[in-house]
Amino acid sequence: MTQSALGTTGTIPLRDERDVVQARSVVRTLTGQLQFSLVEQTKMITAASELARNAVVHGHGGEMRWEFIDEGGRRGLRLHFEDKGPGIRDVDLALTDGWTTGNGLGMGLSGSRRLVNDFSIRTQVGEGTCVSVTRWK
Repeated sequence: MTQSALGTTGTIPLRDERDVVQARSVVRTLTGQLQFSLVEQTKMITAASELARNAVVHGHGGEMRWEFIDEGGRRGLRLHFEDKGPGIRDVDLALTDGWTTGNGLGMGLSGSRRLVNDFSIRTQVGEGTCVSVTRWK
């Protein structure tokens, strides 16, 4: 497993737009360490940016955790975006292109899901949301 300057696991807070920028930078470094292609890096950075922004705007802040993974001979990067916000009442609706609770285009969750290899969401109304995404090398 590749050792990153940031470590094979880690966490950063997501409180405001500066942290969203920091999340993109961290993911850029991690995907570079894993020698993802430029296209793979761009997809993971874009997904991370959308999910970090969701945690800040809709989840009222949270954290991004990362881990390098090695399963069955393949390597990848798994990111977790967790908040203690209001949760998502209707996950199926939230994953529909164009659906939004804010002023965005409604592509954050659904767009992020298309950019990664594995996507999962765990949410509880009144308790928060955790979105996990994985991109394999």
